[in-house]
Amino acid sequence: MILNSTYNDKDHKEMITDLIGKPYSFFEAIRLGGIGSKRMMINDVSPNLQSYLNYVDDFNYANIELRSGGILIYINKGLKNFTWVIPFYHLVLYKTNGASIHAQGKFINFKNNVTFRENKGFFKRLMDMKVAYDERFNFIDV
Repeated sequence: MILNSTYNDKDHKEMITDLIGKPYSFFEAIRLGGIGSKRMMINDVSPNLQSYLNYVDDFNYANIELRSGGILIYINKGLKNFTWVIPFYHLVLYKTNGASIHAQGKFINFKNNVTFRENKGFFKRLMDMKVAYDERFNFIDV
């Protein structure tokens, strides 16, 4: 689900909270070692996400925020902001030349540059949280 988050909307906040949980408090964010990524350069997106990027040959950037039940990807398009809400049960991560996030029939590929490499610890936290989330639903006894 992609929302226009240029302006604050109570309905959007309620929808996001219901879908992936409340934002972490200040102290929880410090305890986790940070809940947001640095700004990363977008390399490629799926055709159904093209309308959320700049039309001219300009750089496109995105940030990721962790929540207890998923992630938020913030995409900037000129003066507008869009938020892609991804619950952990939809999230698929691929380590390609950079990183590729797939969910809900869409994907976003981040360029492998300095800012991406600075987010290595963030992606480790993201994967650890996704694994912990998936283990809650492991019904097979080992």
